[in-house]
Amino acid sequence: MGEEAEPGHEAIQGARTRAGRGPYSILLVDDEPAILESLTLTLGEDYQVLSAATGEEGLEILERESGIALIIADQVLPSMSGVEFLEQAIERNPQAIRMMLTGYADIRSLARAINEGRIYRFIAKPWEPDEVRLNVKRALESFALANENVQLAAALADANERLRAENVYLRREVERKYGFDQILGSSAAMERVFEVMEKVAETDATVLITGETGTGKDLVARAIHYSGSRRERRFVAQNCAALPDTLLESELFGHKRGAFTGAHADKKGLFEEAHLGTIFLDEVGETHPGMQVRLLRVLQDGEIRALGSSETHSVNVRIIAATNRNLRQDVEEGRFREDLYYRLRVVEIQLPPLRERREDIPLLAHHFLDLASRRMQRKIEGFTNAAMDRLARHVWSGNVRELENEIERCVALAGEERSIGVDMLSEHIRTGGDAGAAPLAADLRGLSLNQALDSLKQRMIQDALRETGSKTRAAEKLGIPRQSLQKMMKRLGVG
Repeated sequence: MGEEAEPGHEAIQGARTRAGRGPYSILLVDDEPAILESLTLTLGEDYQVLSAATGEEGLEILERESGIALIIADQVLPSMSGVEFLEQAIERNPQAIRMMLTGYADIRSLARAINEGRIYRFIAKPWEPDEVRLNVKRALESFALANENVQLAAALADANERLRAENVYLRREVERKYGFDQILGSSAAMERVFEVMEKVAETDATVLITGETGTGKDLVARAIHYSGSRRERRFVAQNCAALPDTLLESELFGHKRGAFTGAHADKKGLFEEAHLGTIFLDEVGETHPGMQVRLLRVLQDGEIRALGSSETHSVNVRIIAATNRNLRQDVEEGRFREDLYYRLRVVEIQLPPLRERREDIPLLAHHFLDLASRRMQRKIEGFTNAAMDRLARHVWSGNVRELENEIERCVALAGEERSIGVDMLSEHIRTGGDAGAAPLAADLRGLSLNQALDSLKQRMIQDALRETGSKTRAAEKLGIPRQSLQKMMKRLGVG
């Protein structure tokens, strides 16, 4: 283990820290004095070297010295193995790079056996000084890069926080964008939704928004927040189905440095970010049982605990949740906690599918047409009667979102046309998708007999009014007196 560089080879230069920060610190742990002395001679010229003869001494040094960048430990130590030492070292300094000295010949087998120690590299005995210097240099360069990334991420987070704090004007624009007047609908079904929204907005009550995909649950949640007393505070949203369990837990509750692989720094969770504001948990029905327990604790006690921490602290957050699942059925079948269900369902807002408020389709279609025309710089004045009739009769299984996408497609392909005609609609809308016999059975599934009859009457009245253009002729077509039609329309909420 000589220390001289071979003839014809340049000595390997040690890794350098940024100017003014001094040399990197390295901790050596080995119970053989000769090995400690040899490694100290090999690395001491370029780095600050600390040494320990046992794992316990090494852990004491890590408790005392916070700036150690690299740990090199022997596989065999007196009272604990090198792997056990490095596992405990991770808890005290998760950012330090870890390397191991080993006399085993089967390095690949050893690597699999001690994978939990997160070893950067092995140094086989006996070693060449230049090989050690090169491995140490590469390890410390990796350490420097990881630290720079953490610092850049922290600087970016600080910059974003300053921007959020300073953008008062933008906050006002957001409030306008998500006001009640931005949710369109004049049908009786939507009037009932608006009535509940207005009552609940000024309270801190937990709200559960239910409805099919594309009915606008996110828009309703934002409107409630920006119309309520917490409007000056943050609104944060998380789709619970978008992340795996561990990442979702970290995203909502935060984590401490070293809590898991890649957790290089403490991170605030969304509940903490939303303190005094609102958190929107979309697709809450997709959460796993462990997450449901943690959500229940927030709702009951207002307490959160970050991953990797033993401490809890309180948050004041309004919770709005949404789901397209039947949570009542999930509770009965054991997929969702009953106590959490009732905690979330203090006030329930059920958004009707578009097929149950067809009278709103023209209003929505013109609104989306105006938006798309301005964005794409087109001059489209409206729809032909035939095109609007097809839009009004379509099933819209994707609800308002599907309608918006269809209108955007029409505008994008309109060219120089001044109005949207039937031939510009998607084929499945031109040729099918009526609210007729085939979809009717699906629409009525799960309803009581009286509810099904009311739904059928509502649809027949709407179709008759659309075809005839007047209440008198619609009553004749349906075979009932005009006065009876008017009473039925009022009871069923047909505009």
